[in-house]
Amino acid sequence: MGTQSPPHQKLENDAPSPVDEDLLKKQKEIDDWLPITSSRNAKWWYAAFHNVTAMVGAGVLSLPYAMAHLGWGPGVVILILSWLITLYTLWQMVEMHEMVPGKRFDRYHELGQHAFGEKLGLYIVVPQQLICEVGVDIVYMVTGGKSLEKIYHLVCHQPCKHIKTTYFIMIFASVHFVLAHLPNFNSISGVSLAAAVMSLTYSTIAWTASVHKGVQPDVQYGYKATTPTGTAFNFFTALGDVAFAYAGHNVVLEIQATIPSTPDKPSKGPMWRGVVIAYIVVAVCYFPVALIGYYMFGNKVDDNILITLDKPTWLIIAANMFVVIHVIGSYQLYAMPVFDMIETVMVKKWHFKPTQTLRFFVRNFYVAATMFVAITFPFFGGLLGFFGGFAFAPTTYFLPCIMWLAIYKPKKFGLSWCTNWICIILGLLLMILSPIGGLRNIILSAKDYHFYN
Repeated sequence: MGTQSPPHQKLENDAPSPVDEDLLKKQKEIDDWLPITSSRNAKWWYAAFHNVTAMVGAGVLSLPYAMAHLGWGPGVVILILSWLITLYTLWQMVEMHEMVPGKRFDRYHELGQHAFGEKLGLYIVVPQQLICEVGVDIVYMVTGGKSLEKIYHLVCHQPCKHIKTTYFIMIFASVHFVLAHLPNFNSISGVSLAAAVMSLTYSTIAWTASVHKGVQPDVQYGYKATTPTGTAFNFFTALGDVAFAYAGHNVVLEIQATIPSTPDKPSKGPMWRGVVIAYIVVAVCYFPVALIGYYMFGNKVDDNILITLDKPTWLIIAANMFVVIHVIGSYQLYAMPVFDMIETVMVKKWHFKPTQTLRFFVRNFYVAATMFVAITFPFFGGLLGFFGGFAFAPTTYFLPCIMWLAIYKPKKFGLSWCTNWICIILGLLLMILSPIGGLRNIILSAKDYHFYN
């Protein structure tokens, strides 16, 4: 298979080969510069904590609130079903990363292009992936800002000077203007590890503090809304909250791309080990918070359980601080594939030189843009429900299944075929129903909302 030509063709073929070599060399230089493909020496435990950071978001704190709208029966079923379905679709993505010998699908949209074709794959995957990643970053800007605001009010006993949420979001964003310049996934592994540890810590604080408070004397488990319409809309929103809580799939292939791979030792081994550990941590974080939080406070629980838990003050301050640290790590993890997309387009399509200056402008612009949107629309709960259903349901619950069916073409009505179709139907229901509730909540919040007040 060598590229050497026979001697008699030497004169004809000599000219183009340096050009090809030049192109390959340029391509390699660009790949070595881009955030996703520049570093491939990650260990399996990197995959574990990157996945924990990506998956266990601040969404975990809204799970008791989601339970209050779902009720005991549906709530428990939906939590467990979501855990199983998303673990299955995550396994599919890990398997598909290297299903073509000698090739790695380092990015979600590359897998999409393999499954649906060059053009269609881009049109299907890229918009959804961008909505997810940019959406998460905006929501995390709001979460970070609001957690800082909560810390400020808790530390200040006497009436403090009122500071707008806007300024807290700006303070939170200032960290990212620095961290955004870390070049690739491996360089943010320290930030990500801290974030993973923090998510486990604040989840534990949330449910242990709930246990300490005990079951409230006037606890009620009925639905909060007084009308059937209200109950239905709240149910839909809660579905979106759950979808948002299980949304780490958008960065899975990008995380796997950092693990070294050889034909006899493919990357799926260490990656799967990391994913299993991550999912155990997810279960340890999610189920106690959702079930204990709802059991103790019933339908009076707030959309962020740390708000319901006022005392002991020092513990709630610590928990909010941990949320801030975790959200800093998560923001970076979700921003990295977006940086990669923007930088790829600018270097490969618009032929910018791959320099630090380009990176400096691209990344600062992105952080500033997400900050601006977060300051403009800081209603946290409704945004979660809306984005959760709209974009997370497809990329997390059923897009991997559709790709699997398109590529592997399993036997009709066989186990694999049926499993995938069940996931697709459930995912579609989630995608259609939850944005309805989320949009209604946004409209209700927006009624009394004044811009930049």
